[in-house]
Amino acid sequence: MDLKQEEYITTKRKDHGKKPFLITAIASGLVGAIIALMAVPFLIRTGYFPGWATTAMPETIATGNRSNVPISNYNVNVETAITKAVTKVENAVVGVVNIQKSGSFLGATESVDKGTGSGIIFKKTGSKAYIVTNNHVISGANAIEVSLHSGDRIKATVIGADALSDLAVLEVDSSKIDSVAEFGTSASLKAGEPAIAIGNPLGLKFSRTVTQGIISSVDRSIPIDVNNDGRDDYELNVLQTDAAINPGNSGGALVNISGQVIGINSLKISQTGIEGLGFAIPIDDAVKVINDLITYKQVQRPYMGVESVDLQSIPKAYWSDTLNLPGSVKNGVVVKDVATGSPADKIGLKRYDVIVELDGQSIENSLELRKFLYKKKIGDTIQVSYYRDGKLKTDKMTLQKREE
Repeated sequence: MDLKQEEYITTKRKDHGKKPFLITAIASGLVGAIIALMAVPFLIRTGYFPGWATTAMPETIATGNRSNVPISNYNVNVETAITKAVTKVENAVVGVVNIQKSGSFLGATESVDKGTGSGIIFKKTGSKAYIVTNNHVISGANAIEVSLHSGDRIKATVIGADALSDLAVLEVDSSKIDSVAEFGTSASLKAGEPAIAIGNPLGLKFSRTVTQGIISSVDRSIPIDVNNDGRDDYELNVLQTDAAINPGNSGGALVNISGQVIGINSLKISQTGIEGLGFAIPIDDAVKVINDLITYKQVQRPYMGVESVDLQSIPKAYWSDTLNLPGSVKNGVVVKDVATGSPADKIGLKRYDVIVELDGQSIENSLELRKFLYKKKIGDTIQVSYYRDGKLKTDKMTLQKREE
């Protein structure tokens, strides 16, 4: 503020003789109010106003000195159905390490960790314990190791593996096994009920990661191309969940709210813009495969003994000229070859016969034929309906064991 401004203000004050008194009164009132307000907390603390209370506050807070800052420490013990479920099963979820031989830059061969998945300890008996995982987790391995919750890594032996169901059973020494998972049932699951995924996403660094979601659907089918020939070999029945499943979760546990394993995490759809589409093998389906792998080292599947081709994959010119099919037939399975001594051979099935029904159920392609058969048992008798030279025939066939 320059001199002229100060002089101007002073001159204005001299022109109003009554205003200094008024200003002084107002200023005095304000000062008194401020002093009164500052005194109120002190009077309350000293008991001058009974029934009034305040929360104690720090007198001063020193800059940069946290010792003068009041800190409240709360020890909250959160225990829910989900935390109980996780506690019950998490130590039974292990890491499965696929070890393969690899050449070094010096030309020597060395063993390296080629990949890591998850597994579930489901049985301990005597000196042995058993772990279920996905077949694709251990595929191509020269050796397999299992990483326990304690951090120990122990060697594992493959008891049996099945590519169609994408399941494998491992055997390990039980001396360091202290937790076994409980299998529930997938038959009574409902869309919308809670689902908890436990596994090792992105390797052992994030071992036993827990994610939560719901069962999105209890009835999904995913086509499987086992030999990578571009043709689907099987349709895998799966549970759909939005619980996060990432690479490394394969073979891990999908758990219900009671801490029981209801599925074995297997795969997810990973595309830009798509989230929450994970899939698990229902535990009821898995148990049948697990029991076969332990008992027979392979899955006991019945078979007919035919090599087949989908009718839809054959040029339509051959439908009438070679196969002699009536115009009403649009789908089916064409017999390309018959194995000697097989169930198909025993009932007289021949090359170019077209199978259209099994037990009265329409069969439109080879995938449906295999799916139908794998629900049957060895020794079951089925009814086969097929066209030969334009005529519909029906015969009964007794299924035999499929030799791997």
